[in-house]
Amino acid sequence: MVYYAGVDLGATNVRAVVAEADGTTIGASRRSTPRGPTGIDVTEGVLRTLRDACGKADVDPKRIAAAGIGSIGPFDLAEGTVIDPANLPDSIDRIPLTGPIAKLIDSEDVYLHNDTAAGVIGERFHAASNPDDMVYITISSGIGAGVCSDGRIASGWDGNAGEVGHYVVDPRGRLTCGCGRDGHWEAYCSGNAIPDYARLLADDDPTISTDLPLEGPEFTAKDVFDLAGEDELADYVIEQLAHWNAIGVTNVVQAFAPIVVSVGGAVALHNEELVVDPIRERVSEMVMTNVPEIYLTELGDDVVVEGALASAMTEGTGDRRRLRG
Repeated sequence: MVYYAGVDLGATNVRAVVAEADGTTIGASRRSTPRGPTGIDVTEGVLRTLRDACGKADVDPKRIAAAGIGSIGPFDLAEGTVIDPANLPDSIDRIPLTGPIAKLIDSEDVYLHNDTAAGVIGERFHAASNPDDMVYITISSGIGAGVCSDGRIASGWDGNAGEVGHYVVDPRGRLTCGCGRDGHWEAYCSGNAIPDYARLLADDDPTISTDLPLEGPEFTAKDVFDLAGEDELADYVIEQLAHWNAIGVTNVVQAFAPIVVSVGGAVALHNEELVVDPIRERVSEMVMTNVPEIYLTELGDDVVVEGALASAMTEGTGDRRRLRG
């Protein structure tokens, strides 16, 4: 019997699944991501999670033929490590992944991807048509994309391709992105940025009425979407988010010519009608080339770990013709 594993290393949680050759999950584990004090402590947390998934599947880790990893970045692909992750404490400078997992499963077949690349692998693998040209976009605390073009997963020389959240959508640069640059898509439409954008729009026009807790310490993007249809400012913010999201997705479509665009991430998953539907409607009027099918991922929060598993099963591609059996 052949077994495969998928690992999702996020800033909040670590997840691992073990599956049979046909992709049926037989063991799964989820733990909080260690906060250090060093990267080795995070590595150990990943290994513990994978061992636990193996235990629940009653499978010796050394019986796993291949493993895929979807992870926060950035990467040093040559070493198979995460370097200086932005969403973990500063004391964590390097998180070894590929080598320790290869040692655990006694196999060199370990595929490391950033989380959005893992997302497009999972989306491709599970799509009915198994398309060679598709994009997975996440709109969550940040914005990013995984790209499959001509059947190849775009990773970049350093594994950090797909940072579409740093496309400039507003040349005026009224908001500064977390990366320190101005006018980026992520600076307006990510979950972390929406509260600041709402405050900016409120300052632009103080006559707009609102019940949003703009100055409250707990003000979040969820507050904006919860008041949709009931609050003048909330509706205005959502309308403007649709504008920037459509520009961002249009840029992605023009750059990569996907047949399919799948959208995920917490902001999209919890607000499909307010986020994904307007993108679909507007992009069809904005692109000069083929209009792709745009839909909300059906894999939900499992998209990265399912993509990591699909990577292990298909030699890092999501192409069902390359199932290892």
